[in-house]
Amino acid sequence: MSLEDELLKQRAARIREIEALGYHPYGRRYEFTHAIPEILAGYGSKNAEELTPEVRVRVAGRLMTLRHMGKAGFAHLQQNGERLQIYVKKDAVGERDYQLFKLVDIGDIVGVEGYLFRTRTGELSIHAEKLEFLSKTLLTMPEKWHGLEDVETRYRQRYLDLIANPEVRGIFVTRARIISSLRRQLEERGFIEVETPMMQPLYGGAAARPFVTHHNTLDIDLYLRIAPELYLKRLIVGGLERVYEINRNFRNEGLSTHHNPEFTMLEFYQAYTDYHGLMDLSAELLAQAARDAVGTTEIEYEGHKLDFASFARYSMREAVVHFWEGDGRPTLEEVADPEWLRRHSGKPTAGEALTDIFERRVEHQLIQPTMIYDYPVETSPLSKNKPEDPAFVERFEIYAAGMELGNAYTELNDPQEQRRRFEMQLAMRERGNQEAHQMDEDYVRALAYAMPPTGGEGIGIDRVTMIFTGSRSIRDVILFPLLRPEGPIELVERLRELK
Repeated sequence: MSLEDELLKQRAARIREIEALGYHPYGRRYEFTHAIPEILAGYGSKNAEELTPEVRVRVAGRLMTLRHMGKAGFAHLQQNGERLQIYVKKDAVGERDYQLFKLVDIGDIVGVEGYLFRTRTGELSIHAEKLEFLSKTLLTMPEKWHGLEDVETRYRQRYLDLIANPEVRGIFVTRARIISSLRRQLEERGFIEVETPMMQPLYGGAAARPFVTHHNTLDIDLYLRIAPELYLKRLIVGGLERVYEINRNFRNEGLSTHHNPEFTMLEFYQAYTDYHGLMDLSAELLAQAARDAVGTTEIEYEGHKLDFASFARYSMREAVVHFWEGDGRPTLEEVADPEWLRRHSGKPTAGEALTDIFERRVEHQLIQPTMIYDYPVETSPLSKNKPEDPAFVERFEIYAAGMELGNAYTELNDPQEQRRRFEMQLAMRERGNQEAHQMDEDYVRALAYAMPPTGGEGIGIDRVTMIFTGSRSIRDVILFPLLRPEGPIELVERLRELK
């Protein structure tokens, strides 16, 4: 029998001993008076004299350490990522509760009632007077989780990762603060939150491959949305002039430190503005989100100090000139020349070539928060043309730490031009571009009822969280990232044998 099997057998035997003492091994509701972080925040700075008269508490948590010393012992309880010591003395808790204390394992969940005091070493602790058993662990807790080399195990068993590493919990608390801040800021500006379909008969709103599913009753294929954009703009047509959705998107593409097939976006649309208005709004939203989530707009990320209170702004052509590496820095006139573009890229059109050069030579250098604006029409099928240069559109993207964080533009609201753009995308699809947009006839029909001048934007919540928390991989900021299926889990069979 393996050591793991032996420990499992021992813990199963302890369940029977716990029951023999009159406790439930998987207990019921427990009313606690304080959460452990509340106690540490409220009493962590108080000395022993300031803890009199007695501060009585009832707390619950997971046992993370155990130390037995004859007729007394110490343990640490963990709740909401923070730990508090408990002192259990036989004379104080009685024979039955002390026998329970001798049976518990690290990882068990218990309730403790008593009063706060300082130990001889000065550690804030609970002097226990009553114990309650709430849930039994059958598996051994990891002792040195940080030493594990298989990071995939951390992602796959996120529950253990959260128990063992308080900083991981902090990442997801920060993520929640980011979302809360963005939601509050938009609602203060008159936006309303809406929900749009996740299963769509026609996918659109981005350049990506979809996941396909099937509805049995209607006998039709449906697509998991790659973006909610076209539905949100239908709402603008309908008179909901400021809308947003914090939405899950699904794109059938590769995995990397910056990409997960399922991810979270904030998308918002505002009538009667354009991309210049959204640039200013975006800078305000992200700066305030940084303040709300981490307390400052200056954020350390991979050795760089990023200041979200200050965004640089370049047109795409200006960015190619400014960030050109090596000899032969081009002029703005050269970057505007289709022949120069074709010499430096194998793409078939000048617009596609410019975008290709920007993505290969510039993107990775955009470390400080930056907005890149004025994109070629070929790569922006839903954006409004620049009136002075129809080969470009009123679009910008937000970058930081070499990653794209957001995409925005003045929305194309001319139904005739939108039809022509969709046809241009269909031609690109025929040339082999599987991510080119499809024709959405109902969306063109919606535009024919007149959509007001509108600005729309999407911000990637996962990548913003990566930067604000100093995380190197998108998997670190998604609670359950997509992983390859693991092999059979033998625990279920071993539990059956224990019965």
